[in-house]
Amino acid sequence: MNFTSATKRIVIGALLFAAVVGAGAVETKLLNASFDISRELFQNYNEAFVRHWQQTNGGRLLVNQSHAGSSKQARAVIDGLEADVVTFNQVTDVEAVAAKGLVPADWRQRLPHHSSPFSSTIVFLVRHGNPKRIRDWDDLVKPGVSVIVPNPKTSGNGRYSYLAAYAFALKKLRLEDAGARAFVGRLFKNVPVLDTGGRGATTTFVQREIGDVLLTFEAEVYLTIKELGADKFDAVVPSFSVEAEMPVAVVEKVAARRGTARAAQAYLEYLYSDEGQGIIAANYYRPRSAKVAERFASQFGNLELFSVEEVFGAWAGTQRTHFSEGGVFDQIYQPSKQP
Repeated sequence: MNFTSATKRIVIGALLFAAVVGAGAVETKLLNASFDISRELFQNYNEAFVRHWQQTNGGRLLVNQSHAGSSKQARAVIDGLEADVVTFNQVTDVEAVAAKGLVPADWRQRLPHHSSPFSSTIVFLVRHGNPKRIRDWDDLVKPGVSVIVPNPKTSGNGRYSYLAAYAFALKKLRLEDAGARAFVGRLFKNVPVLDTGGRGATTTFVQREIGDVLLTFEAEVYLTIKELGADKFDAVVPSFSVEAEMPVAVVEKVAARRGTARAAQAYLEYLYSDEGQGIIAANYYRPRSAKVAERFASQFGNLELFSVEEVFGAWAGTQRTHFSEGGVFDQIYQPSKQP
């Protein structure tokens, strides 16, 4: 087929225009590295945020997820996982990423509530009817009670459980530090297996049917009951537990290289919106919005909460004292020979 010079110019111009339009329509892709029991939350949230992004920006967006124990995810990002944002369940995991220059040092000042758009706490999941009559933390150290909890060395979920038990011994049983160590040691003597993350611990308790009680985030307890039935499991709310903040941050070094910084920042900011807070609460996490919290108040357990900092001091020191190699947890934990 023969083309005149003018026709050729028209065809070439059309192709160039199509290329420009096509380039403009290329998907923006985000990767959110998160803790392992947040799958359902972010599945719901991502759908809402993509709609919001398309309505406000007009571009296509795809959000991918990566899930594992919070501390394991921090290590993966440090080792090269190309995450644009991190949504972890404890401050020290974001700090570990920040220490490598991937997250800004002032990340806690970048968003409201110290960049923690929601929280949770540790409660108990027991088998229906609560045959072991487990009511509070001191029931977990009794002989014959089998406790399932993820490893505090690899899981923020497990770390909060450990600290909640320790604080209960200090504040409610009024024990000295040595007595609190012994109390937590007795609890972990009742732990037959340590999974690396919270969802693995749930699988051990629910599917493998090991243990009398699962210690996990409130959201995981109520989600399990919702999915598997109140005729199989009961929630037990202890008298006292830890406020587990869920910190978030843009991995600026990655986002800058991938050209996703604006979308990554918007992704985290939208967690604070009315819609984002509603999705958080609907997935049994505790929202920051007072209005949303009031709407969902009936679904959350009524208990006394403490912050890690007010009982144990700064997170960095708590991490070193209790969870570093040779720390208190290593000193008190003796692996069980049970299956």
